[in-house]
Amino acid sequence: MAHFDLIVVGGGSGGVACARRAASYGARVAVCEDNRVGGTCVIRGCIPKKLMRYGAVFPDQFRAARGYGWEVQAKLDWSALIAARDREIDRLNGIYIGMLEKAGVQLIRARARLTAADTVEAGGEIHTADRILIAVGARPSLPELTGIEHAITSDEALERMAQKPGRLAVIGAGYIGVEMASILHGLGVETSLILRRDLPLRGFDTDLREALVEELRAHGLEVRPETIIRAIERTADGVVLDSSAGRLAYDAVLYATGREPIPNTRGIGLEELGVRMEPGGAICVDADYRSSVPSIYAVGDCSDHAGAGLDSGSFDLTPVAIAEGRAIAERHFNANPCAVSYDSIPTAVFGIPEAAAVGLTEERAYAFGHDVAIYRTRFRPLLHTLTGEPSRTMMKLVVDRRSDRVLGCHMVGDDAAEIIQGLAVAMTAGATKAHFDDTVGLHPTAAEEFVTMYQETA
Repeated sequence: MAHFDLIVVGGGSGGVACARRAASYGARVAVCEDNRVGGTCVIRGCIPKKLMRYGAVFPDQFRAARGYGWEVQAKLDWSALIAARDREIDRLNGIYIGMLEKAGVQLIRARARLTAADTVEAGGEIHTADRILIAVGARPSLPELTGIEHAITSDEALERMAQKPGRLAVIGAGYIGVEMASILHGLGVETSLILRRDLPLRGFDTDLREALVEELRAHGLEVRPETIIRAIERTADGVVLDSSAGRLAYDAVLYATGREPIPNTRGIGLEELGVRMEPGGAICVDADYRSSVPSIYAVGDCSDHAGAGLDSGSFDLTPVAIAEGRAIAERHFNANPCAVSYDSIPTAVFGIPEAAAVGLTEERAYAFGHDVAIYRTRFRPLLHTLTGEPSRTMMKLVVDRRSDRVLGCHMVGDDAAEIIQGLAVAMTAGATKAHFDDTVGLHPTAAEEFVTMYQETA
C-alpha cells in the first residue's frame, strides 16, 4: 500500500494537468490509467482530427494555386496519411508519459476503482490519498435505433478507419458532425451531413450557423437538414438509412450526435460511496470541483457544476478541463485559490472552413437583458480574388450599448480559430467597442475587419 497526497483517476488532459501542477509544488501524486495516456483529445479527438484536417485542405489549396499560375497534379495516399497520423499519436502518448515521469508523478497502468473515500484499488494493489480527482472523460453516445450496430462513431473514424469509404453519411449537428463531415469530404469521400433540424451547431450564434452552412455547401459538401433517421440496415448496396427523405445508401454511416457525453464514471465505485451524479453519470461538483464526498473531486467531461451556478455551458473542451485541473492543484497545493472564467472561453469548429467564437451570441445577449448593438460583415477573402472560388468570410461583434463592452465575437472563414484566440485575450481584459475602433488594423489581413466595423447592422 502506498499513500499519496493526490490520486488522479484518468490520464487525459485534465487529469495530467492537475497531476503535474500538484507535483510541481511537492505533492506526492499518482495517475491511474489503463489506456494510452493523453485522453480523448490526444488519442481520438482534437489532435488526430486536426491532423486529418490539415490533409483535407490541400485540395482547396491546389485549386486556388491555379489562380496564381500553378498547375498541381496530386493524389491522396490514404494509407500514408493514416500511418503518419498514427505515428504522431504514438509519439504524443510517449510525450505525455514522459511529462508525468519528469514531474515525479507515479503512473499506475491499471483501471482504478474507489473502495473508500480515500482509497483506490488498481491492478490488484491498494493505494490511499488525501484527495482523489476523477478525470475519466466521456465516450460517444449512440441512439437507441434499429440497426445502430451498423454505424460507427468518431472514435472508430479517428482510430480504426483503415480504408477510405467511398460514400459516407455523417449524422449529427454538433462539433464532431460538422468537423468529420467536412474533413472527410475534403479527403475525397462523397459525404452527406445529415441534420435533424435546419441548422448545425445549436448554441452558436445564428449568423455563424447560417454562414457556415452556406460555406460548407460552397465547398461541395451535401447538407441534408430536417432529416429524421428511422432505422439503419446493411444490404448488398452498403449501409442504408431509412429516413424521412427516403432510403439513402452509403458505404458507411458515422453517428456524431454528440458526446452527449456518456461520462466514464460507472463501475469505478462512485455509486457505492454515495457520490451524487446526474442521471447520465456526470459527477455533480461545487465551484471548487468538489463532489458530495469531500475528498473526491471531478473535472472535465465527467463533471457537472451547473448546480454550483457556474456557467460552464457546453464547454466540454480540453483547455477547460486543463484549467479546472490546474485550479485544483493551485488551491490545494499552492495556497492559491483561483477560478476558471467561463465567460470568455473561445471555441472553434475545425470544419472546412473553420468557425470560431468567444463570448455571448446575439440571442443570449438579448436574453441576459443587454442593450445589444450588432456589427457584422461578409466579404470575399483577398486570396480568392484571383481564384474565382465562392468562399466568403463572416465576422460579427455583439456589443452592449450601455457599457460599450464587447460581449461576443463570431467568425466563419480561414484562420477563424487563430483570430478568435487573440480576441479572447481582449475580451478577458474587458475590451470595449471603442478599444476595437481605436486599434490600428494590420493590413491586408482578414483579422483587421474586426477593428474596422464601425456601422451597426440590423
